[in-house]
Amino acid sequence: MKQNKLKVTAFFFVLFLSFISLAQNRPNIVLIMADDLGGHDLPVYGNKFNEAPNIAKLASQGVIFNNAYAAPVCSPTRASIQSGQNTARIGIFDFIPGHWRPYEKVTVPMNKAQHLPDNIFTIGEAMQAAGYKTAYFGKWHLGNDEKHLPNARGYDKAHTYVGGGFYNPKFVPQYGAKEDKRLSDVLTDMGVDFIKEHKKEPFFLFISHYDVHVQLDADRDLINKYLKKTKDSDYPSNAVYASMIEHIDKNVGEIMDALDKNNLTDNTVFIFFSDNGGVDKRFDNVPLLAGNSNYAYPENHPLQYIATTNTPLRAGKGTLYEGGIRVPLIIRWPGKINPSSRSEAPISCVDFYPTFLELAETNMPNQQKFDGLSMLPALMENKYSPEREIFTHYPVYHHEEPMSAIRKGDWKLIENLVTDEFFLYNIKYDVNEMTDLKYIYPEKLMFMKKILKKWQKETKAARPVSNPNFDINKRYEWGKHPSRK
Repeated sequence: MKQNKLKVTAFFFVLFLSFISLAQNRPNIVLIMADDLGGHDLPVYGNKFNEAPNIAKLASQGVIFNNAYAAPVCSPTRASIQSGQNTARIGIFDFIPGHWRPYEKVTVPMNKAQHLPDNIFTIGEAMQAAGYKTAYFGKWHLGNDEKHLPNARGYDKAHTYVGGGFYNPKFVPQYGAKEDKRLSDVLTDMGVDFIKEHKKEPFFLFISHYDVHVQLDADRDLINKYLKKTKDSDYPSNAVYASMIEHIDKNVGEIMDALDKNNLTDNTVFIFFSDNGGVDKRFDNVPLLAGNSNYAYPENHPLQYIATTNTPLRAGKGTLYEGGIRVPLIIRWPGKINPSSRSEAPISCVDFYPTFLELAETNMPNQQKFDGLSMLPALMENKYSPEREIFTHYPVYHHEEPMSAIRKGDWKLIENLVTDEFFLYNIKYDVNEMTDLKYIYPEKLMFMKKILKKWQKETKAARPVSNPNFDINKRYEWGKHPSRK
């Protein structure tokens, strides 16, 4: 009997050691997300003015995705990452609380809630359930009350940025940062401390920067550096914007260094992403500069109003054109993916959820519907379907009229939700989306319309309705959103 007990004890001890070994072998995950960084703002995507040597180093050690997509504004992308659901399905399709034009031709729908819906089992909760330590630092924009902040949505450690600008950041819960220390540096300090604290167990670290969001502001020495730099005639070359990119790059480098110093680089999947396309100008056409940066350009100078351009992609943030939704995505996993590689795989922000859970070697939760696909085949074997369907839905006014869209292969269809018009583009040969081909390819138009309409019906995608208060003389006026307190 005693011998049998010893055997049982030994069995469970071996099982425990196996579990510990499994936990240690599963990779850590670091996701760093920029805010409003455009698809062509980085040198690794062809930019000739901005500087980002650390991100270039990251790319040289990993893979650059040329066809990565987010939502056109911040809250929907963040909701999609947390839920694994497309914005139409989750019902968060505009920033929280949202844009509002009370006298337009149509009244736009409102988000399902002014927070991440309570029934969502977040990626943070899923990673916790898989045995990971989780952290979220920075911009959240998915609900401000205590029960909807990341601390209550699956993150063991969290400090949410709630305002104060780039040089006087405020957090919930409070964080004792050195006075006047830049927001991006504070977030990195949080991340480095978390890495040190949990270096012996698998962790998921999400750092959500506020750079390069307007109002633009940066360190004066960096601004002066870029003011003196030779400009790129095909790019705005905004010195403040370039400085903000360098701020992000510096902090990416510091997280990379922290992983190196703690011998975690080889067992960490490192991801750099942006929440939507770049802001060419504000939707309300007011100056972009603030704080330390007002001096950079004189009053009424064009670069008081223009941050960047997404050329050759059309338009920018707040639209469903490529400039609004195609974003940088770089992933490093030493020894697992080919360094200095590029992928044409179509990737969506809904893909992070299934990818992370596959890395964690756990199953997807069965209590909610998921729209994403694991990136691992594309990452590790460059296997993907070029005909994958990528849907985006933005039924509100911003830089353009409300729209819904699908990309499938080389083709893209955009539906104007005000006029009910459709526009068909071949983005392989017309990435600028300038030539509407619907009359030349009517069969392709009907094929794409059928897919889009089926998806809209299946996700119950919200649509605008006729506005009884339409006033042609006041239609472009911006009003206070009904959900704004």
